Parts: sequence; structure tokens; C-alpha cells
Amino acid sequence: MRQIIELQLTPKQSSDPDSVRKLAARILKVEPGKIRHLIYLKRSIDARSKTIWIRLKTEVFIDENPPAEEVTFHKNYPFVGNRPPVIIVGAGPAGLFAALHLIEKGLRPVIIERGKEVRSRKYDIARLSKEYIVNPDSNYCFGEGGAGTFSDGKLYTRSTKRGNVQDVLRGFVAHGANPEILYEAHAHIGTDKLPSIIASIRKTILDAGGEFYFNHRIEDLIIGNGKLKGVVAQNGTRFEGISVILATGHSARDIYRLLNHKSILLEQKPFAMGVRIEHPQALIDWLIYKQEIRDEYLPTAAYSVVEQVEGRGVFSFCMCPGGIIVPSATEPGQVVVNGMSNSQRNSPFANAGMVVTVGLEDYRPFAGQGPLAGLAYQESIEQLTFSVAEKTQKAPAQRMVDFMQSKSSQALKETSYHPGIVSAPLHELLPAEISSRLQRAFPLFDKKLHGYLTNEAQLLMVESRTSSPVRIPRDPETLEHVMMPNLYPCGEGAGYAGGIVSSALDGINCAERIAERFAKNL
Repeated sequence: MRQIIELQLTPKQSSDPDSVRKLAARILKVEPGKIRHLIYLKRSIDARSKTIWIRLKTEVFIDENPPAEEVTFHKNYPFVGNRPPVIIVGAGPAGLFAALHLIEKGLRPVIIERGKEVRSRKYDIARLSKEYIVNPDSNYCFGEGGAGTFSDGKLYTRSTKRGNVQDVLRGFVAHGANPEILYEAHAHIGTDKLPSIIASIRKTILDAGGEFYFNHRIEDLIIGNGKLKGVVAQNGTRFEGISVILATGHSARDIYRLLNHKSILLEQKPFAMGVRIEHPQALIDWLIYKQEIRDEYLPTAAYSVVEQVEGRGVFSFCMCPGGIIVPSATEPGQVVVNGMSNSQRNSPFANAGMVVTVGLEDYRPFAGQGPLAGLAYQESIEQLTFSVAEKTQKAPAQRMVDFMQSKSSQALKETSYHPGIVSAPLHELLPAEISSRLQRAFPLFDKKLHGYLTNEAQLLMVESRTSSPVRIPRDPETLEHVMMPNLYPCGEGAGYAGGIVSSALDGINCAERIAERFAKNL
């Protein structure tokens, strides 16, 4: 017999499988020995009252074992080395999971990545932080695994309508991720763990006959008879296939410019921009758990806040408990900040993007750029940030209360941001539509988390890569570009995803449509 129940446990109880089993047995009125297996379905923290509870939804197997497919994660992929090729541009989550799904469907993925394989990326990332040298093809955004590999590996998504989230999570577990991601309400993998997982996915693809080409930046398209036939790399190598999945991420501005130059339809879209805000992690632990010293069985505390201010959303984004702030520029002459955490989330700092929705009306000064007007708006702020930060990768910064009072900070706090920070009047540097709304939103956030508004926190500029200000339009049914057959815009860079899991789901969906179309044409 199998039965799904919900348990309420203390943090210590939830960490002990024997305690969980005994409580489940008591609720079901059976002997603990009769419970052969427990499959956790969802675990979340309830910190609304003085006593903190862990709520655990679990499937209990009484006098029977679970089917093998419910507790094993590895798949047997067919060999597709002699099958028709599908070109995938970009080796982020969208591209990698598209490749895995294509293999399942009997097609050969050929992955073209402008950056380096995941382990070599680390050296370029180190140079960016220590020497302020930006490699336009290998950085926090570009390279094997995409931006998510060095950002924390958060796996929370609301994109259940796009596909089965568990398929993606099980795919990560099959390649080395902790199985806890299958049931944690706000699961993450950690920057320290993701490189080996990404390398394992690459091995699966190669073993099945797929192909990888690193250090191949796409500079042209092969178009014939009104259809996309393939792509051309900067070294002249041509790649042709039955379809092209374009999964280049939200920062591949050269790809948007290439498509625009080829008169392939693009659209403006809203996005969000603001700052990274950094608090002492101990303060965030107190605000969430109300404990002087966090219980050893509780995870590092996280938060999420959102308000509507003057008709626009102001919200936290990519919150990294126990994390660090990192430089995420993709070209020289820019300063961009983002956040990441290792699996243990043990930094003394907590950081989050604090951003404001930017609308198409804000792009008007750049109207001459057509569909790339939002890109120009985004770039202009990143370049301004660079110019006031000593033309290095240092970030302009301001303490939180000083920002509220529109005065420069005489002294800054310690920060996790390795390149360093310089005092600057962010209230003046940020566009007025952003700074004024942040100033109005912070007191509202403080009402929810009393103590959040403090000069112990400081703001770093600029958090500008929340998503792309450009969308590559596609047919909602076929997922092909609305005007260019065989082109499948995919993931965050196309404007159809927002994070690791939703990007992976979008990659799976694009691969599925290609497989369906190919099967019909046989």
C-alpha cells in the first residue's frame, strides 16, 4: 500500500530519517518496520510563528517497495552519431536539455558554444575579478553551462505549464546533483557543485554521439530558399542541420544584432533593472527566523519581497543567502553585478537583486535603434556605471539609508564583491524611474521585514541582466520563428524563460517540436 501524507516536524526531526519514519508510522497507525520506503515530495519551512516547523509531504510505502523508475534517475540514451543533426547554439540549460531530449528522440545534437568548457571558464572569471579583464566569450554569462553555472544554481520556478519540472530536476540528479533538489521548496545546487554536473551532462551527450564545439562564436547564418539551414562560426566553420535551436542566453547582444542585420524579426520587451543589495546574513537570519543564533538544523535564511510602486513592480530577484556578489560584464567598458552562492551558502553576506520593471516607454531616447532600443538603454547604464567606478570592475556603492536620504556615503561597509566598491550617489546615477521607486519601496519592505532598511546594508550598481529587453518572436504552437522556418528561438535569450529550470523546459519543448516535425516528414 502507498499513501501520501503531510508531516509537521521540528528542524531537528526533519534532518533525521528515523524520526520522520516514526512520525509517519504514528500518523498511519502502523509499525515503523512496515514502512519500507519514503519518497519525499515537498519540504518547506514555516517560519510564520515563534516555533519554526518543517512541513514535509511524503509518499509512504507500506509492505511494498516503490517501482524502480520512481527511485532511479539514470536513462539509457540511444546512440545517435549517424542520425540527422540539429544545430544548437548555446550550451546553457536550454541548449543542454534540448540536446538530451533530441537524443531520446533519435536525433543528433551539434552544440556550438562561443565560450570555453566549464572548468576553463574559471580562469577567465578569476581574471575578471582580480585583473578587471573581460573576455567577451568566456565570463560569468558565456561558456559551457551558461550564466546559471556561476550564479547559484537556483531551481525554483513557477513554469509548471511549460512542462514537467521533475523531468529537469531528475536530469540534474542523474548527473550528480543532490536528490534533495527533487523536493526542496526552494532548491539550489550551488556554484561549487554545478561545474562537475555540467561536465557530466556533456559526457552523456558525447557518449551518445552528440557533438560539442567550444570557442566557436556564431557570426553568420546560412539561409537558402527562405529557410535557415545552419550557422557560420568566426573561424569560418559551417554547421548545417535540419533545424537550428538558438539558445544563446539573455546577454548575447551580438546575436540580436546579427538577426536584426539579417532582417529577422525582433521585438522590444520590458525587463527589470536596479541594484544588488547586500546585508549581513546574520541580520537576514534574524528577520526570518527571529533567532539570535540560527538553529543548526535550519538553512541559511532567504527572503522575497515585492511591491507595486507608481504602476511598476519593485521586487527582489535572484536572492543569494550566504552568497557573494560577482562581476558579470560581458564586454569591456561595462560594470554589471550579479549574485551567486556555493552549496553550503556559508558566506557572512546575503545579497539580492533589487529591481524595478522597465517599460518600452523608457526606451524612447533610443528609438532610432528600433527593436534594439531596450538593448541600447541597458548598455548606456552599464557604461555609465563603468565610467564612475574608476573604469575598472569596481562597483559604485551607497549605504541603504544614505540612498534613502539622497546623500553620498562617507564610508562603505565590507563587501563580498571581490573587485571592490567606490562610494557614489546611486540615487543620481540610476534612471529616475528606478531610483525614485526604490526609495519608495524600501520602507514598504521594512514593514514586512522590520530592520531590513538599515545602513548596515549597501547597494551596488548595476543589476541589469535580469532578462533580455529583446524578444525573438516565435509561433506559439510550432515554436519556430514567425518569419524564418527552421529557426527555434529558445530560452532566456529569446524571451521565453527566466532561470535554469524554465530555460531547460523550453529547450525540451523546442526539441520535442523538431522531433515531431522530423517524424512527420520521414
